[in-house]
Amino acid sequence: MAYNSSFLRALEDRGFIHQITDPAALDAAAGAGIVTAYVGYDCTAPSLHIGNLVSIMMLRHLQQSGHRPIVLLGGGTTKVGDPSGKDEGRQLLDDARIGANMASIRRIFERFLSFDDGPTGAIMVNNDDWLSGLAYIPFLRDIGRHFSVNRMLSFDSVKLRLDREQPLSFLEFNYMILQAYDYLELNRRHGCTLQMGGSDQWGNIVNGTDLIRRVDARDAFGLTTPLITRADGAKMGKTAAGAVWLHEDSLPAFDYWQFWRNSHDADVERFLKLFTVMSLGEIATVMSGDINAAKVVLATEATALCRGRVAADAAAETARATFAEGGAGDNLPTFAVAAPVSILDALVGLGFAASKGEARRLVAGGGARVDGEAVGETALVNPGARVSAGKKRHGVVIDAGTV
Repeated sequence: MAYNSSFLRALEDRGFIHQITDPAALDAAAGAGIVTAYVGYDCTAPSLHIGNLVSIMMLRHLQQSGHRPIVLLGGGTTKVGDPSGKDEGRQLLDDARIGANMASIRRIFERFLSFDDGPTGAIMVNNDDWLSGLAYIPFLRDIGRHFSVNRMLSFDSVKLRLDREQPLSFLEFNYMILQAYDYLELNRRHGCTLQMGGSDQWGNIVNGTDLIRRVDARDAFGLTTPLITRADGAKMGKTAAGAVWLHEDSLPAFDYWQFWRNSHDADVERFLKLFTVMSLGEIATVMSGDINAAKVVLATEATALCRGRVAADAAAETARATFAEGGAGDNLPTFAVAAPVSILDALVGLGFAASKGEARRLVAGGGARVDGEAVGETALVNPGARVSAGKKRHGVVIDAGTV
């Protein structure tokens, strides 16, 4: 449908919308006044990753369109574990680890959202504030009675595990009820009328809208994004080296920039729309030129949004010096040594291989180079040398005495 509200028009034009519970009513609400919306993030690691970036960008567009975002941190639900998209149970974390992860994750959102005291200022909430205080029997009586087990068993997050004969604990089975209760609490406490998330969250989100309608007789909405995959079919945010983390403590800015620079040609325009704040006109202009130049723009603008303009420009300059001029660059990954080391140790030390066995396979396949020259397994790497793993990963072995 054609949307009238600037919020839904922006999401539609940039490719964010997959499903909406009541598109016409949400469009009318977004055009009539301030809509408060939330996305939830569990705290299973010190950083979120690129797989979370679509929903973060939706919150940004929401705020830029004159509405109010809520970032819900799952201090409570992290103790349970969301079975959506999982084949096995999540490792349970203690309160100290969850608290440390939560404190680290908070810093990411300050780059994307404005947390001010105005009517559209973002707020950050911890669902442990209400979940840990629940009394079990009253909760089952007052909230649990609104959920059909038959319907819960039909959700993809449950069916996936059961169809693959993977165990689903009763603890995880409760996650969807807790998520729906989060929505009810946010509706009561903050007037939140929209929950957003990935397409795998559709069942959980609909549960929340239904619960608000059944318990408090209020309207609420749900909106999901399509599953974002790369042109090669790989899941967004996953690489051979692992997750692409948003936090600078978990992934250097150059590696983050390089991830975007390595995008497939077919993904560049779509990623510019989803992961930068460039206007559609600016994107069209960029895409009318050289595709490799467009990839540099994508990498620099996406990195500037997440890591800051200074870090983005430094990463772009490092790439230019490394690839265009054959230099070492200032922001490449480094491995400090006191003496020459084997190429195997260098590859592991730079994070290009998880073990010496993996490093040997990389060398045997011709994928290891020192200062641009292919090397064998017995090669030694001197401090100051540039080490490459394939065509896209580069690092520098440095003298430990200079660190």
